[in-house]
Amino acid sequence: MSLNRDETAATRAELQANFRLSGVTLEEAAHDLGTTPAHVQEVLDLEPVRIEEPWVLRDYLVRVLRAGNREPQPFSKLVGDPRQHWFLDAGFIEAGRIVA
Repeated sequence: MSLNRDETAATRAELQANFRLSGVTLEEAAHDLGTTPAHVQEVLDLEPVRIEEPWVLRDYLVRVLRAGNREPQPFSKLVGDPRQHWFLDAGFIEAGRIVA
């Protein structure tokens, strides 16, 4: 899935808003996702190593928010079941880790 400039900006803002809402730190997210704080920030900025990483981060943030009885802000492009997108590695997403 290729995003245009406006879609990229919106997706970046949505990830960052949900990250702030989650209350986790970069260090906590990095620990939970098996990576570094700097790489979590790269994914938040939509500069991932793998195209699946924003989906992993989205799933993580949704889990954290719902565990705290909070509803995530909606995503405009990271929606639905990623297994329905032929170009995504669903196994990578389901593993719940992002690479460093």
